[in-house]
Amino acid sequence: MKPAELTSHEDSVRMFNTKGASPVVVVCEHASAFIPTKYSNLGLAGGALQSHAAWDPGALALAKALSVRLNAKLVTSGVSRLVYDCNRPPLAADAMPYQSEAITVPGNQNLTAEQRQERVESYYEPFHAALAETIAATAMPVIVTIHSFTPIYHGKTRVVEIGVLHDSDTRLADVMLDCAHDHTDRLVERNKPYGPEHGVTHTLKEHALVNGHLNVMLEVRNDLIQETEQQENMAQSIANWLSDALARLQIEGVAQCQA
Repeated sequence: MKPAELTSHEDSVRMFNTKGASPVVVVCEHASAFIPTKYSNLGLAGGALQSHAAWDPGALALAKALSVRLNAKLVTSGVSRLVYDCNRPPLAADAMPYQSEAITVPGNQNLTAEQRQERVESYYEPFHAALAETIAATAMPVIVTIHSFTPIYHGKTRVVEIGVLHDSDTRLADVMLDCAHDHTDRLVERNKPYGPEHGVTHTLKEHALVNGHLNVMLEVRNDLIQETEQQENMAQSIANWLSDALARLQIEGVAQCQA
């Protein structure tokens, strides 16, 4: 799989289906492996530039397909999470990580306060401003963030296939977990392979919890969404699953938008 074809610093935020009528707002913070030229690939080469350290493989395609099926707005980051991880606040150590699993990122070593602030202003702030604007323009918004994870991490195999993640607001996650068996035969677990203790719910906290919006973060193992057919099938399954969960929560405007 190749990253999204981005060539400009101006592509730090990308919007899709901006007129979508669904209350669901789909978010993909790790959609791209693009590193602007001025960062000289952050000192990386070869496979590291396309690895899961740089982005979430398959997540953008899945998010787009889900957006189509739900007629939902989609907001994505246009740069690698190694440049700036838009699912982390500026003061987080892993917002601009020097180490990602076995990959060391020389271009993130010993960053000055000015260098960090430049990335915050160039990537984090525009992304979250665009997301906030999108949510504000959506009636009764439901925030759904899409991620993928590697099957093997630090040498250990992960058996979980889909993670349903949440922070302190468990409403949507609880219902999705309750009806998961109706929509997928994959192994689904709560707050796996990550949970709020790992700092992964920043977007949910910033845009959903503070405003009382329903929300969930979905992590899909990336070997399940490598090919187009897999991505389309997974998107259909998640669209049905979300529609069912939101119907049970008596949220209108989702099921009828589904393709």
